[in-house]
Amino acid sequence: MNDQGKVPPEGKEDWEGFREIDRAIAEDRLTAYSWKKIWADPWERRGIYLFATLFIGFVIYVVIYDGLI
Repeated sequence: MNDQGKVPPEGKEDWEGFREIDRAIAEDRLTAYSWKKIWADPWERRGIYLFATLFIGFVIYVVIYDGLI
């Protein structure tokens, strides 16, 4: 079960920095795909709305409680 397609070939001109950038780009694409998939599901979208509402409510509570307004 060796997955040769995902492993870059080893060589003298293989630079570690480029491999890290390549992996970061791939992870960003995976993250973008995950967010699109979550946004497409109505229940997940409601969960995002609920979380955002609770978070904003908490921030407003902290601001008012600490007297920052």
